[in-house]
Order: sequence, then C-alpha cells, then structure tokens
Amino acid sequence: MTKLENGKHDLSSQKSKDSPVRLEEIVYVFDLNKLTDNCQNNKIMRNDLQKSLKHSHLNPSSLSTFQRILLTTNGTVTDILEAYLFEQIQLIKLSEKLIDIEHDIPNIQVKKGDKVIEREVLLRGKISRRNFIYASSVVLVDNLHERFKNELLTTKTPIGKLWFEQKVENFKEIIDSGKEPAQELANYFNVDPEENVLFRTYVVFSQKKPTMIITEKFPESYFLQNF
Repeated sequence: MTKLENGKHDLSSQKSKDSPVRLEEIVYVFDLNKLTDNCQNNKIMRNDLQKSLKHSHLNPSSLSTFQRILLTTNGTVTDILEAYLFEQIQLIKLSEKLIDIEHDIPNIQVKKGDKVIEREVLLRGKISRRNFIYASSVVLVDNLHERFKNELLTTKTPIGKLWFEQKVENFKEIIDSGKEPAQELANYFNVDPEENVLFRTYVVFSQKKPTMIITEKFPESYFLQNF
C-alpha cells in the first residue's frame, strides 16, 4: 500500500488487476484516509463546538468523557443523564414567568418588548434527590406550537421529553461554553461558592426558526468517572 501525494493511501500498488481486495483492507484504508482528513483539517468536532471551546479557553482534554458529552451533545440531556446515572431524572421548576423582555437577544432574534418565557429549572435524580444540572432559558412564545407551549407552562416535563413526546424536530447550535464560579448556584449542588461550574449556552431551532436559548451548568467536580 502506497501513500499518495495528498497524504492518503492506495491499495492499487500492491494489487494486480486480477487480485481481489479483501473487505477488511477497504475498511482499513477508508478509516486511515478519514483519520488523515481529520488531522489535515484539524477538525474533531463541529465548527460551533470548536468555536465555543476556543472562545472560552476550555481545554477538552482536561474534561472527563461524560463532561465533554454534556457540553457538546445535540441530543436530549435528560435521556443522556438517565442512561449514565441509571436513575430517572425529574424536573424541578425554580421559576417560570411570561414577560415582556427588557433587552434584545440577537442570537434568537428577540427584541425589547417581545413576549418570552423566562425559566430556571434543576434536573434532579428521582431516587438520589441530587441536583445534577441547573438550566436557565428564554423561550420565544410566538415560535412555539400551542400544545408545546401549554405543556411547557403547565407540566413538570423536561423540555427534551416534550420534544420527544410531540415529535418536535430541532437543531441545537452551541454559541458559548466555559467555566465560572458557582456563586449563588452553590447551594443547589452542595459545593463551595468558589468552586467552578462548567456551562454551555445553545440556541434551539425548529423549522428553521429560533425557539429558545438555554444555558446549562453543572459543577466541575461532577461526572469525573470515565466509561
């Protein structure tokens, strides 16, 4: 097998026209060329993830596997937590109010005076009674389906569960991540106010329209055990 000018590999130099190429060789070369592309482009994660981590000076290699998953996933955090902790997660509403917002939020095209839902919640283990994630969100009322809005306001179902139950297609664009002192969140996690929490902020799009912006936080000392 020879190396081509672009750094990729080729089987043809070692195989005659009549000599068969085994499947495992094809898979090996495909994986090797894919790895070469990743190294050449220096891309391991999506662009938005790389930008947010670079902006925050948060080194991914300093995080545990599960911490990286929580900070970069495009999936449902509640389901991911339940799979990792082997425990049902329940939502605890700290505050929720329908307001006329007092400032612009360009990332979700919100202007001062628009009606939004502001809410703060905890994701808590149903058995352990331990808080694992704090989340704050601003939700664009006018961009939600009526049923979704009603369920959001009247039930304690996590947003991710509502997306699944109502088959809502969505995409998350991560716009920020990093770490900061826990401060007033310390009591929720039973940590010192000076201890750092890791966080990420992302915008949720549905049918190409922004529907909400969410910030999730958890202590840096959580989820350190690797798989």
